[in-house]
Amino acid sequence: MIIQADDLMLSTVLVAPTSQSSPARIFRPTINIGGQQTQVLIEQTSAVAVERLGDLVGHISHDEAVTIDDALRLVLELD
Repeated sequence: MIIQADDLMLSTVLVAPTSQSSPARIFRPTINIGGQQTQVLIEQTSAVAVERLGDLVGHISHDEAVTIDDALRLVLELD
């Protein structure tokens, strides 16, 4: 999942992998992708080249974005 702001036009993007089998944690928000509950592995955020990304799967809801923002603040100690 891309977690970088749309306004940043770079050759790489910040992503966080997703998993349906990883255990739930306070820093792993759950989102819905294609009708499946999926954890966003915020603690594994990395930069990848845009060319390595696959097809667009969908968009997250506002509430899901808020939970991802909260998890990023927790993992990166931004508060």
